[in-house]
Amino acid sequence: MGDPAEIDSGHNWEDQRSTYDALRARCAVARQESHWVALRHAEVVAAATDAEAFSSNVSARRSIPNSLDGTDHAVYRAVVDRYLTEERVAREEPQCRGHAAAIIDALPRGVTVKTIAQIGTPYAVRSQSTWLGWPADLEDELVAWIRDNHAATRSGDRDRTAEVAERFDQMIRALLETRRGTPIADVTSELLNDTVEGRPLTTEEIVSILRNWTAGDLGSLATSVGVIVHFLATNPHLQRDVRTLVAANDRAALAAAVEEILRIDDPFVSNRRVATRAVNLGGAEIAKDERLVLNWAAANRDPLVFGDPDRYDPARNADANLVFGIGPHVCPGRALTLMELRVMLEELIGRTSWIGLAPDRPAVRETPPVGGWVRVPIVLR
Repeated sequence: MGDPAEIDSGHNWEDQRSTYDALRARCAVARQESHWVALRHAEVVAAATDAEAFSSNVSARRSIPNSLDGTDHAVYRAVVDRYLTEERVAREEPQCRGHAAAIIDALPRGVTVKTIAQIGTPYAVRSQSTWLGWPADLEDELVAWIRDNHAATRSGDRDRTAEVAERFDQMIRALLETRRGTPIADVTSELLNDTVEGRPLTTEEIVSILRNWTAGDLGSLATSVGVIVHFLATNPHLQRDVRTLVAANDRAALAAAVEEILRIDDPFVSNRRVATRAVNLGGAEIAKDERLVLNWAAANRDPLVFGDPDRYDPARNADANLVFGIGPHVCPGRALTLMELRVMLEELIGRTSWIGLAPDRPAVRETPPVGGWVRVPIVLR
């Protein structure tokens, strides 16, 4: 690898994957304005698994457990993990299936359908709301928030992003007030009565946990649906293979297919770290307190690990797949997300005979720092 390359933040990338592929071929770690970006698989894994050299405490606001390190992270991660066991995830599958079936059945056939707006977003909002015990009449507000959050993230305007984030926190605080002292049995009420290190969770801690579960996951789940649908629509032979898996009710293979599609076109672009000391990472001299972005999307397409990054091979690539991260901060919601996406895929495939791209409207990609697609117009048969 050569000297670190410079990333042009102002470039209007039509396909950021191609740009990152080209940068990764030049260097393992690139410079972008005031921070570094790890692009190669080995360097991303090294930084993600070395919490002593690279801290996760990078957020302006405390984020539980994402912004915590070491023992503090382990303590709060144990709280979060209790809500995301395989048993609890399995209990959520029927309601996810019901939402997916209702959404797909309501869609017209033979005309253009907006994948993200008409499938991904309502599915994400309804599934998350049912899991958390949030009222159905909050759906419009959550849908509007997802739209505004994506726009704020694209803009790069920190004040705008902070305003949208605070709006979400206020929504959660209002929900918590309606739960206090009531006999309602749901995840949100359970959190209100949960403890950490022998004491009740504070309101701010609960708000932070719920923010991490929902603020990011709502948009990510909707975006993932867009990526999966676009992949199947543009790869007819693989769509036929997936239809065979659905007909055979091969859930494990379907989950593996979902994870491999997301590796090829990773919508979970990056996470941030900060160096706790001077570190040489992939030839880049990173000083203490400098920021590092772990670019999962680039690492998941590293030919040194995956060969042809666009080759669909779930079995071969599973062990190196970084869609849900690696190390102490590996995504706690992996099982829930894979179940939700598998169920949506099963219902979409099972209730249609074919998924094709709309002939009159092109799909449009997102631009950094957001991944996936802005629009995926399709036609269902």
